[in-house]
Amino acid sequence: MIKIASYNMRKALGTDRRRRPERTLEVLREIDADVIALQECDRRFGQRMGVIPEHMLEEHTDWRAVPLAARAQSMGWHGNALLIRKSAQVLDCERIELPALEPRGAVSADLRIGGMLLRAVGMHLDLSGLWRRKQAAAILSHCDSAARAMPTVLMGDLNEWSAASGCLRDFARHHRFAATGPSFHARRPVGKLDRIMASPELKIVDAGVHDTAAARTASDHLPIWAVVDRA
Repeated sequence: MIKIASYNMRKALGTDRRRRPERTLEVLREIDADVIALQECDRRFGQRMGVIPEHMLEEHTDWRAVPLAARAQSMGWHGNALLIRKSAQVLDCERIELPALEPRGAVSADLRIGGMLLRAVGMHLDLSGLWRRKQAAAILSHCDSAARAMPTVLMGDLNEWSAASGCLRDFARHHRFAATGPSFHARRPVGKLDRIMASPELKIVDAGVHDTAAARTASDHLPIWAVVDRA
């Protein structure tokens, strides 16, 4: 079984308006997932530096970032990153261009974790419902056109407030949603903006929202998680 998680870390800016990457790492250590999709992991302007310094990740965690960044000082691609255990193997990784009015992207990695193969896709979709559906179509097309089929998890901040329409309906045609619950706003969660989806080759064993004192102050989103196994 593999534990996966998704977290819009809001550039480590907490609900107390303090930017503390060490607090973000504390939350990630609490979750202790094998694969983590991060959103808003880089600064938005300038060199778009990663908010979590590389040495902090190396010295204080069991994760490393999949090499997806297009800029030397970034952790991810348009703020999207994938963290994996240092013992995991990256078989392939790609940046996915998404149609949008403002720059948006998604990231994908084919992984071997223990004896299990897994494709992980992280995303942060648009505020506009029309663009979200176009972006969902681009991500699904990317997965369908991959050279080899693999059990796949899709995860991230979908920015979708509806219960089952829009891009959710598009993803649901070939993926099951983990029952993770509301994750936004962290202090009073009412919106299921963050989602984890699994392809039919996987079964979702367990899932939830990571709601702790640290998580309620580290970002305006709570992290979500799921445990998956071969179906």
